[in-house]
Amino acid sequence: MTFSMKRVCAILQKDYKDMSRNLYVSTTLFLPLIMAAVFGRMGIETLESHYMIINMAFILVGTYVQSSLIAEEKEKNTLRGLMLSPASTLEIFFGKNLLSFIATVVIVILSILLAEYDPGNIPVVAVALLLSTVFYLGLGTLIGMFTKSVIEASVIIVPVMAVFSFGSFLKPFIENYPILSVIEYMPNMQLLDLAAQVEAGAGFGDVWSNLLIIVGWIIVIHMLAVYSYKKRMVEE
Repeated sequence: MTFSMKRVCAILQKDYKDMSRNLYVSTTLFLPLIMAAVFGRMGIETLESHYMIINMAFILVGTYVQSSLIAEEKEKNTLRGLMLSPASTLEIFFGKNLLSFIATVVIVILSILLAEYDPGNIPVVAVALLLSTVFYLGLGTLIGMFTKSVIEASVIIVPVMAVFSFGSFLKPFIENYPILSVIEYMPNMQLLDLAAQVEAGAGFGDVWSNLLIIVGWIIVIHMLAVYSYKKRMVEE
């Protein structure tokens, strides 16, 4: 079966209509922008603060919106129809991720501008942010596969946001609690570490390990999402 952009666009249009009707989900898009504007006006310029906002945008848009779109499909029992449609698994995943991808990229860029964050090496940071976007979309897809409704997705996203948005504040405790050293390998921490290296003058050759770890997270999370999707296909 050949890849069909027509089917992908049809899924995109349906997701856009679903999201525009759900004010609770669509209004979450503005929360990172409000935070970024407040931080920018207050003159808060620490790297940790900038990336707390960026990671919040990833979670609230890339992960929460994505999980809500899938959970809503399950709630309305329309996901089964999508599974039985002529669209392939790749087309469904591409289409279901496209709206969240576009929204995440736009919100992250606007948040960066409002917070007045000026990266030292824009190409390196841009690649890291795009890879992070793909990871958080996979996380949202996985959460959506395990939740039965938008309300349930809204509850689950709270601890996820705490871990991925505020996890960097646990870094000072690593020396006293070695078990916390595992958080250094989380994608949000790798992104922050990469940004710190960039501010010190690092280029692609210096941060390849950070990018590689994020790519590893992408592969794992999307494999889990595809496995969950195919398992549900069998159950249906």
